Amino acid sequence: MKKIILAIFLLNFNLSYSFSNNELYEKIDIFGEVLEKIKKDYVDDVNQSEMMDAAINGVLQSLDPYSAYMSPSLFKEMQTDTRGEFGGLGIEIGMESGVVKVISPIDDTPAAKAGIKAGDYIVKIANEQVQGKSLMEAVKLMRGPVNTSIKLTVRRKNVKKPIEFEIERKIIEIKSVSSEILGRNKNLGYIRLKSFNENSDKQFLNIIKKFEKNSKLKGYILDLRNNPGGLLTQAINITDFFLNDGEIVSTKGRKISETRKFFARKGDETNGKPIIVLINNGSASASEIFAGALKDHKRAIILGENSYGKGSVQSIIPLSNGGGMRLTISKYYLPSGNSISEIGVTPDILIEEKGDDFKIKSKSDNQLNYAMKLFNS
Repeated sequence: MKKIILAIFLLNFNLSYSFSNNELYEKIDIFGEVLEKIKKDYVDDVNQSEMMDAAINGVLQSLDPYSAYMSPSLFKEMQTDTRGEFGGLGIEIGMESGVVKVISPIDDTPAAKAGIKAGDYIVKIANEQVQGKSLMEAVKLMRGPVNTSIKLTVRRKNVKKPIEFEIERKIIEIKSVSSEILGRNKNLGYIRLKSFNENSDKQFLNIIKKFEKNSKLKGYILDLRNNPGGLLTQAINITDFFLNDGEIVSTKGRKISETRKFFARKGDETNGKPIIVLINNGSASASEIFAGALKDHKRAIILGENSYGKGSVQSIIPLSNGGGMRLTISKYYLPSGNSISEIGVTPDILIEEKGDDFKIKSKSDNQLNYAMKLFNS
Protein backbone atom coordinates (compact mmCIF):
# COMPACT_ATOMS: atom_id res chain seq x y z
CA MET A 1 0.00 0.00 0.00
CA LYS A 2 1.67 3.11 -1.20
CA LYS A 3 1.91 5.96 1.24
CA ILE A 4 1.71 8.49 -1.56
CA ILE A 5 -1.79 7.18 -2.46
CA LEU A 6 -2.84 7.57 1.16
CA ALA A 7 -1.44 11.10 1.17
CA ILE A 8 -3.48 12.03 -1.90
CA PHE A 9 -6.55 10.44 -0.28
CA LEU A 10 -6.20 12.47 2.88
CA LEU A 11 -5.42 15.72 1.10
CA ASN A 12 -8.37 15.34 -1.25
CA PHE A 13 -10.63 15.14 1.77
CA ASN A 14 -8.97 18.18 3.30
CA LEU A 15 -8.46 16.38 6.60
CA SER A 16 -5.75 18.76 7.74
CA TYR A 17 -7.83 19.83 10.75
CA SER A 18 -5.65 22.32 12.66
CA PHE A 19 -2.22 20.86 12.15
CA SER A 20 0.49 21.92 9.73
CA ASN A 21 1.63 20.05 6.62
CA ASN A 22 4.57 18.59 8.58
CA GLU A 23 2.21 17.20 11.21
CA LEU A 24 -0.07 15.82 8.50
CA TYR A 25 2.80 13.94 6.84
CA GLU A 26 3.92 12.65 10.25
CA LYS A 27 0.43 11.17 10.69
CA ILE A 28 0.67 9.59 7.24
CA ASP A 29 4.06 8.09 8.13
CA ILE A 30 2.64 6.66 11.36
CA PHE A 31 -0.27 5.17 9.42
CA GLY A 32 2.13 3.51 6.99
CA GLU A 33 4.18 2.21 9.92
CA VAL A 34 1.06 0.73 11.54
CA LEU A 35 0.12 -1.05 8.31
CA GLU A 36 3.61 -2.55 8.02
CA LYS A 37 3.54 -3.75 11.66
CA ILE A 38 0.15 -5.38 11.11
CA LYS A 39 1.37 -7.07 7.95
CA LYS A 40 4.51 -8.34 9.67
CA ASP A 41 3.50 -9.09 13.27
CA TYR A 42 -0.28 -9.54 13.53
CA VAL A 43 -1.30 -12.97 14.79
CA ASP A 44 -3.29 -13.82 11.61
CA ASP A 45 -2.86 -13.08 7.95
CA VAL A 46 -4.93 -10.06 6.96
CA ASN A 47 -6.61 -9.08 3.73
CA GLN A 48 -4.93 -5.76 2.95
CA SER A 49 -7.72 -4.68 0.61
CA GLU A 50 -10.34 -5.22 3.32
CA MET A 51 -8.12 -3.42 5.80
CA MET A 52 -7.96 -0.36 3.54
CA ASP A 53 -11.75 -0.47 3.12
CA ALA A 54 -12.00 -0.39 6.91
CA ALA A 55 -9.61 2.57 7.01
CA ILE A 56 -11.73 4.47 4.47
CA ASN A 57 -14.83 3.69 6.53
CA GLY A 58 -13.04 4.91 9.63
CA VAL A 59 -12.36 8.27 8.00
CA LEU A 60 -15.97 8.69 6.89
CA GLN A 61 -17.57 7.53 10.13
CA SER A 62 -15.37 9.85 12.17
CA LEU A 63 -17.23 12.70 10.45
CA ASP A 64 -20.82 11.82 11.42
CA PRO A 65 -23.15 8.80 11.80
CA TYR A 66 -24.43 8.98 8.23
CA SER A 67 -21.30 9.14 6.06
CA ALA A 68 -20.16 5.71 4.90
CA TYR A 69 -18.32 3.77 2.20
CA MET A 70 -20.05 1.28 -0.12
CA SER A 71 -18.26 -1.50 -1.98
CA PRO A 72 -19.10 -1.90 -5.69
CA SER A 73 -21.54 -4.77 -5.03
CA LEU A 74 -23.30 -2.96 -2.18
CA PHE A 75 -23.40 0.31 -4.11
CA LYS A 76 -25.24 -1.46 -6.91
CA GLU A 77 -27.79 -2.89 -4.46
CA MET A 78 -28.38 0.48 -2.82
CA GLN A 79 -29.44 2.09 -6.10
CA THR A 80 -32.97 0.70 -5.61
CA ASP A 81 -33.56 2.33 -2.21
CA THR A 82 -35.21 5.60 -3.33
CA ARG A 83 -37.26 4.00 -6.10
CA GLY A 84 -39.73 2.45 -3.65
CA GLU A 85 -38.56 -1.17 -3.87
CA PHE A 86 -35.62 -2.96 -2.28
CA GLY A 87 -34.78 -6.28 -0.70
CA GLY A 88 -34.24 -6.85 3.01
CA LEU A 89 -36.02 -6.35 6.31
CA GLY A 90 -37.57 -2.90 5.90
CA ILE A 91 -35.45 -1.08 8.44
CA GLU A 92 -33.66 2.28 8.36
CA ILE A 93 -30.47 2.32 10.46
CA GLY A 94 -27.72 4.74 11.43
CA MET A 95 -24.64 4.78 13.63
CA GLU A 96 -24.40 6.17 17.14
CA SER A 97 -21.10 6.03 19.01
CA GLY A 98 -19.99 3.08 16.89
CA VAL A 99 -23.22 1.15 17.45
CA VAL A 100 -25.93 0.41 14.88
CA LYS A 101 -29.15 2.16 15.86
CA VAL A 102 -32.62 1.75 14.38
CA ILE A 103 -33.87 5.05 13.00
CA SER A 104 -37.18 3.54 12.02
CA PRO A 105 -38.83 0.29 10.96
CA ILE A 106 -40.86 0.95 7.81
CA ASP A 107 -44.59 0.19 8.01
CA ASP A 108 -45.86 -3.21 6.85
CA THR A 109 -42.37 -4.66 6.45
CA PRO A 110 -40.89 -7.74 8.15
CA ALA A 111 -38.97 -5.62 10.70
CA ALA A 112 -42.07 -3.65 11.74
CA LYS A 113 -44.24 -6.77 11.93
CA ALA A 114 -41.63 -8.56 14.04
CA GLY A 115 -41.64 -5.74 16.62
CA ILE A 116 -38.42 -3.83 15.91
CA LYS A 117 -38.78 -0.26 17.24
CA ALA A 118 -37.18 3.10 16.60
CA GLY A 119 -34.29 3.59 19.01
CA ASP A 120 -33.39 -0.11 19.26
CA TYR A 121 -29.65 -0.87 19.19
CA ILE A 122 -28.71 -3.87 17.04
CA VAL A 123 -25.95 -5.74 18.84
CA LYS A 124 -25.90 -8.99 16.85
CA ILE A 125 -26.85 -9.96 13.31
CA ALA A 126 -27.10 -13.74 12.80
CA ASN A 127 -25.13 -14.22 16.06
CA GLU A 128 -22.32 -12.02 14.72
CA GLN A 129 -21.30 -9.09 16.91
CA VAL A 130 -22.07 -5.76 15.24
CA GLN A 131 -19.87 -3.49 17.32
CA GLY A 132 -16.85 -2.40 15.31
CA LYS A 133 -18.54 -2.95 11.96
CA SER A 134 -19.37 -0.13 9.58
CA LEU A 135 -22.91 0.91 8.80
CA MET A 136 -22.71 -0.58 5.32
CA GLU A 137 -21.25 -3.83 6.66
CA ALA A 138 -24.27 -4.12 8.93
CA VAL A 139 -26.59 -3.42 5.99
CA LYS A 140 -24.87 -6.12 3.95
CA LEU A 141 -25.23 -8.67 6.76
CA MET A 142 -28.97 -8.04 6.96
CA ARG A 143 -29.51 -8.42 3.22
CA GLY A 144 -29.84 -11.87 1.70
CA PRO A 145 -31.97 -14.16 -0.45
CA VAL A 146 -35.70 -13.50 -0.32
CA ASN A 147 -37.71 -15.77 2.04
CA THR A 148 -34.67 -16.62 4.16
CA SER A 149 -34.66 -15.78 7.85
CA ILE A 150 -32.14 -13.89 9.94
CA LYS A 151 -31.85 -13.39 13.68
CA LEU A 152 -31.37 -9.90 15.11
CA THR A 153 -30.45 -9.27 18.73
CA VAL A 154 -31.29 -5.80 20.01
CA ARG A 155 -30.91 -3.76 23.15
CA ARG A 156 -33.91 -1.60 24.00
CA LYS A 157 -34.18 1.34 26.36
CA ASN A 158 -35.62 0.38 29.77
CA VAL A 159 -35.42 -3.35 28.94
CA LYS A 160 -32.71 -5.18 30.89
CA LYS A 161 -32.18 -8.25 28.72
CA PRO A 162 -31.38 -8.38 24.98
CA ILE A 163 -34.36 -9.14 22.73
CA GLU A 164 -34.05 -11.61 19.86
CA PHE A 165 -36.08 -11.42 16.66
CA GLU A 166 -36.29 -13.99 13.86
CA ILE A 167 -37.16 -12.02 10.71
CA GLU A 168 -37.80 -13.28 7.20
CA ARG A 169 -36.29 -11.26 4.35
CA LYS A 170 -38.69 -10.00 1.70
CA ILE A 171 -38.74 -7.80 -1.37
CA ILE A 172 -39.86 -4.53 0.18
CA GLU A 173 -42.42 -2.62 -1.86
CA ILE A 174 -43.10 0.70 -0.22
CA LYS A 175 -46.53 2.12 -0.89
CA SER A 176 -45.69 5.44 0.61
CA VAL A 177 -49.18 6.95 1.01
CA SER A 178 -52.41 5.52 2.37
CA SER A 179 -55.58 7.25 3.51
CA GLU A 180 -59.02 6.90 5.04
CA ILE A 181 -61.94 9.09 6.09
CA LEU A 182 -62.31 8.98 9.88
CA GLY A 183 -64.77 10.28 12.46
CA ARG A 184 -68.36 9.46 13.30
CA ASN A 185 -69.48 11.98 10.71
CA LYS A 186 -66.82 10.92 8.18
CA ASN A 187 -65.34 14.41 8.35
CA LEU A 188 -61.62 13.85 9.06
CA GLY A 189 -59.10 13.18 6.33
CA TYR A 190 -56.43 10.79 7.60
CA ILE A 191 -53.28 10.45 5.47
CA ARG A 192 -50.46 8.12 6.44
CA LEU A 193 -47.13 8.97 4.81
CA LYS A 194 -44.65 6.11 5.25
CA SER A 195 -41.73 7.53 3.28
CA PHE A 196 -40.77 10.32 0.91
CA ASN A 197 -39.94 8.46 -2.29
CA GLU A 198 -40.04 9.79 -5.82
CA ASN A 199 -43.81 9.38 -6.33
CA SER A 200 -45.07 10.40 -2.90
CA ASP A 201 -46.10 13.95 -3.82
CA LYS A 202 -48.31 12.82 -6.71
CA GLN A 203 -50.03 10.20 -4.53
CA PHE A 204 -50.46 12.71 -1.72
CA LEU A 205 -51.96 15.43 -3.94
CA ASN A 206 -54.43 13.00 -5.52
CA ILE A 207 -55.69 12.04 -2.06
CA ILE A 208 -56.06 15.68 -0.99
CA LYS A 209 -58.04 16.51 -4.13
CA LYS A 210 -60.33 13.54 -3.47
CA PHE A 211 -60.85 14.56 0.17
CA GLU A 212 -61.54 18.19 -0.77
CA LYS A 213 -64.62 17.06 -2.71
CA ASN A 214 -66.14 16.00 0.64
CA SER A 215 -68.24 18.96 1.80
CA LYS A 216 -68.25 17.59 5.37
CA LEU A 217 -64.45 17.61 5.68
CA LYS A 218 -63.45 19.32 8.93
CA GLY A 219 -59.66 18.88 8.87
CA TYR A 220 -56.68 16.60 8.36
CA ILE A 221 -54.64 14.19 10.46
CA LEU A 222 -51.26 13.63 8.80
CA ASP A 223 -49.43 10.61 10.20
CA LEU A 224 -45.62 10.64 9.85
CA ARG A 225 -44.82 8.20 12.64
CA ASN A 226 -41.98 5.81 11.82
CA ASN A 227 -41.37 7.68 8.56
CA PRO A 228 -37.56 7.61 8.15
CA GLY A 229 -37.53 10.32 5.49
CA GLY A 230 -36.34 10.10 1.92
CA LEU A 231 -35.97 12.68 -0.82
CA LEU A 232 -35.59 16.34 0.12
CA THR A 233 -37.48 17.44 -2.99
CA GLN A 234 -40.46 15.37 -1.90
CA ALA A 235 -40.46 16.92 1.57
CA ILE A 236 -40.51 20.39 -0.01
CA ASN A 237 -43.26 19.53 -2.51
CA ILE A 238 -45.57 17.94 0.07
CA THR A 239 -45.04 20.70 2.64
CA ASP A 240 -45.89 23.23 -0.08
CA PHE A 241 -49.39 21.70 -0.40
CA PHE A 242 -50.29 23.22 2.97
CA LEU A 243 -48.66 26.66 2.80
CA ASN A 244 -49.50 29.83 0.90
CA ASP A 245 -46.06 31.36 1.19
CA GLY A 246 -42.95 31.54 3.36
CA GLU A 247 -39.79 29.53 3.78
CA ILE A 248 -40.04 25.73 4.00
CA VAL A 249 -36.42 24.80 4.71
CA SER A 250 -32.89 26.01 4.07
CA THR A 251 -29.71 24.01 3.58
CA LYS A 252 -26.24 25.19 4.50
CA GLY A 253 -23.01 23.56 3.37
CA ARG A 254 -19.40 24.48 2.62
CA LYS A 255 -20.11 24.90 -1.07
CA ILE A 256 -22.20 27.83 -2.23
CA SER A 257 -24.23 25.39 -4.34
CA GLU A 258 -25.27 23.54 -1.16
CA THR A 259 -26.51 26.69 0.60
CA ARG A 260 -30.06 27.27 -0.54
CA LYS A 261 -33.50 28.32 0.64
CA PHE A 262 -36.77 26.79 -0.49
CA PHE A 263 -40.06 28.68 -0.38
CA ALA A 264 -43.71 27.76 -0.68
CA ARG A 265 -45.65 28.81 -3.74
CA LYS A 266 -49.01 30.50 -3.46
CA GLY A 267 -51.91 28.12 -3.01
CA ASP A 268 -52.93 25.97 -0.02
CA GLU A 269 -54.44 22.79 -1.46
CA THR A 270 -56.56 22.29 1.69
CA ASN A 271 -57.94 25.85 1.81
CA GLY A 272 -56.55 26.46 5.30
CA LYS A 273 -58.32 23.56 7.04
CA PRO A 274 -56.96 22.59 10.51
CA ILE A 275 -54.13 20.05 10.54
CA ILE A 276 -52.73 17.74 13.21
CA VAL A 277 -49.40 16.06 12.42
CA LEU A 278 -48.47 12.85 14.28
CA ILE A 279 -44.76 12.20 14.89
CA ASN A 280 -42.70 9.86 17.06
CA ASN A 281 -39.06 8.88 17.66
CA GLY A 282 -39.02 7.13 14.29
CA SER A 283 -39.94 10.28 12.35
CA ALA A 284 -36.68 11.42 10.78
CA SER A 285 -35.08 13.60 8.11
CA ALA A 286 -37.70 14.65 5.51
CA SER A 287 -40.45 13.97 8.08
CA GLU A 288 -38.83 16.50 10.39
CA ILE A 289 -38.61 19.11 7.63
CA PHE A 290 -42.33 18.67 7.01
CA ALA A 291 -43.42 18.72 10.67
CA GLY A 292 -40.97 21.48 11.63
CA ALA A 293 -42.01 23.80 8.79
CA LEU A 294 -45.73 23.44 9.54
CA LYS A 295 -45.02 24.01 13.22
CA ASP A 296 -42.93 27.13 12.62
CA HIS A 297 -45.63 28.59 10.35
CA LYS A 298 -48.26 27.71 12.98
CA ARG A 299 -50.04 25.83 10.22
CA ALA A 300 -50.44 22.59 12.19
CA ILE A 301 -50.51 21.17 15.70
CA ILE A 302 -47.70 18.65 16.15
CA LEU A 303 -48.74 15.76 18.39
CA GLY A 304 -46.83 12.72 19.66
CA GLU A 305 -43.20 12.30 20.69
CA ASN A 306 -39.96 14.09 19.92
CA SER A 307 -38.69 13.18 16.44
CA TYR A 308 -35.37 11.46 15.72
CA GLY A 309 -33.12 14.46 15.04
CA LYS A 310 -31.52 13.76 11.66
CA GLY A 311 -30.84 17.24 10.31
CA SER A 312 -28.33 16.59 7.56
CA VAL A 313 -28.35 15.94 3.82
CA GLN A 314 -26.32 13.11 2.31
CA SER A 315 -25.13 12.88 -1.27
CA ILE A 316 -24.38 9.55 -2.94
CA ILE A 317 -21.04 9.95 -4.71
CA PRO A 318 -19.83 7.29 -7.20
CA LEU A 319 -16.17 6.28 -6.90
CA SER A 320 -13.70 5.15 -9.55
CA ASN A 321 -13.70 1.50 -8.37
CA GLY A 322 -17.46 1.13 -9.00
CA GLY A 323 -18.28 1.69 -5.34
CA GLY A 324 -19.61 4.82 -3.74
CA MET A 325 -19.94 6.76 -0.56
CA ARG A 326 -22.61 8.57 1.35
CA LEU A 327 -21.23 11.93 2.38
CA THR A 328 -22.93 14.63 4.42
CA ILE A 329 -22.80 17.75 2.27
CA SER A 330 -25.10 20.13 4.13
CA LYS A 331 -27.39 20.58 7.11
CA TYR A 332 -30.93 21.80 6.91
CA TYR A 333 -32.59 24.45 9.00
CA LEU A 334 -36.23 25.14 9.74
CA PRO A 335 -37.88 28.50 8.91
CA SER A 336 -37.16 29.61 12.50
CA GLY A 337 -33.45 29.17 11.79
CA ASN A 338 -33.20 26.23 14.18
CA SER A 339 -31.38 23.05 13.25
CA ILE A 340 -32.98 19.75 14.18
CA SER A 341 -29.69 17.83 14.08
CA GLU A 342 -29.44 15.67 17.23
CA ILE A 343 -32.42 17.63 18.65
CA GLY A 344 -35.46 16.77 16.57
CA VAL A 345 -38.84 18.45 16.39
CA THR A 346 -40.60 18.88 19.73
CA PRO A 347 -44.36 18.24 19.58
CA ASP A 348 -46.83 20.92 20.69
CA ILE A 349 -48.70 18.18 22.55
CA LEU A 350 -46.59 15.40 24.05
CA ILE A 351 -48.43 12.07 23.94
CA GLU A 352 -46.25 9.02 24.46
CA GLU A 353 -46.97 6.07 22.21
CA LYS A 354 -48.64 3.11 23.94
CA GLY A 355 -49.83 0.92 21.09
CA ASP A 356 -47.60 -1.44 19.11
CA ASP A 357 -49.13 -0.62 15.73
CA PHE A 358 -50.64 2.20 13.72
CA LYS A 359 -53.69 0.38 12.39
CA ILE A 360 -56.42 2.93 11.84
CA LYS A 361 -59.04 0.86 13.65
CA SER A 362 -56.74 -0.01 16.54
CA LYS A 363 -58.06 1.06 19.94
CA SER A 364 -54.49 0.93 21.27
CA ASP A 365 -53.37 3.84 19.04
CA ASN A 366 -53.64 6.47 21.77
CA GLN A 367 -51.96 9.20 19.71
CA LEU A 368 -54.41 8.96 16.81
CA ASN A 369 -57.33 8.70 19.23
CA TYR A 370 -56.17 11.86 21.03
CA ALA A 371 -55.91 13.72 17.71
CA MET A 372 -59.45 12.71 16.79
CA LYS A 373 -60.72 13.92 20.16
CA LEU A 374 -59.11 17.31 19.57
CA PHE A 375 -61.15 17.72 16.40
CA ASN A 376 -64.34 16.74 18.22
CA SER A 377 -63.75 18.92 21.29
